[in-house]
Amino acid sequence: MLQGTNLACVRGDRKLFESISFTLEAGGLMLVNGPNGSGKTSLLRILCGLSSPAMGKIIWNGIAIGSLGSEYYLDLTYIGHLSGTKDDLTALENLRISSALCGTKITDMQARDALENMGMGGREFLPAKILSQGQRRRVALARLLVCRTKLWVLDEPLAALDVSAVKLIQKLLEQHLKLGGMIVMTTHQKIDVTAASTVQLQLA
Repeated sequence: MLQGTNLACVRGDRKLFESISFTLEAGGLMLVNGPNGSGKTSLLRILCGLSSPAMGKIIWNGIAIGSLGSEYYLDLTYIGHLSGTKDDLTALENLRISSALCGTKITDMQARDALENMGMGGREFLPAKILSQGQRRRVALARLLVCRTKLWVLDEPLAALDVSAVKLIQKLLEQHLKLGGMIVMTTHQKIDVTAASTVQLQLA
């Protein structure tokens, strides 16, 4: 179970949000909505332990994440709004390295299978610098096919994707939820995913 209690976020002299609380259980999807500048990405970074809230706590299975350390991060996969691919590395190298940095070591074959399933077959050995933004996004999202984490935190995962890729990601998200996973995400696009429960979190 993931919980946020009385969360507040301040950037400089501006309060982005306050008094945010939520509970997300196995199979649950939380959609974080709000206009640009409302603190959506900041909230996701707080959930991942990359930033500290001005007030409040993030609790994972009854324990504040600050007390869990690596135990929490082994249950978490975070994919930010930027793809995070390295220009001079191939699609395959990017996937293997990003997965290893997050605690999941995969073979070349596993990486190739994931990339092919993500619609990147035949482009595994191309350097990221010649890939389109949508293809770079697919490389980043391919990590979801090889990770074994319970909680996915995704910042605009559908950005720069074409219609076929959006359908593929929606299917992948739904499969994760059916297996008891949890997803927190932001998106400006309509998403069609069946979940055991759906939380709509609106930031002003």
